Amino acid sequence: MRRRRPRFERRDGMIRLTLPPEERRVLRSLAAQLRELLTADADPDLYRLYPPAYAEHPEFDAEYHDLMRGDLRDGRFAALKAFEDTIDADQIDEPQLHCWMRVVNDARLVLGTKLDVTEDLDIAAVPDDDPNAPAYAIYSYLSMVMDQMVDVLLG
Repeated sequence: MRRRRPRFERRDGMIRLTLPPEERRVLRSLAAQLRELLTADADPDLYRLYPPAYAEHPEFDAEYHDLMRGDLRDGRFAALKAFEDTIDADQIDEPQLHCWMRVVNDARLVLGTKLDVTEDLDIAAVPDDDPNAPAYAIYSYLSMVMDQMVDVLLG
């Protein structure tokens, strides 16, 4: 059986979603896991979501994070809510697509941190018997979904 790719298509000012139910389940699960991590707020896998603003000046960086981390976290929770509210929709508007993009990108960044993904990694070369192969497959899937969402925005 040939696998359908997720589709995001602009029609009449809306974004039409064509995602199979199993892919919606995966995305829903990843959003729930992301929400749990964001609630803990101290997980090292969140590093790429809150990178240092002033790597050379730890005192400035700490001040920046004290000022901004709450707002950044609140924005992520708002995007998660919009994503969760529309995960089963057949169409979404552009602001909702931006929320989808934020959630998918955040999940991808967290997973990439867990897997220590670098630009040099060829995910297609990861052997099927690698214990992280399923996680790499999800990372690759999230990259594809993100690419398609960007394409529909650029239209």
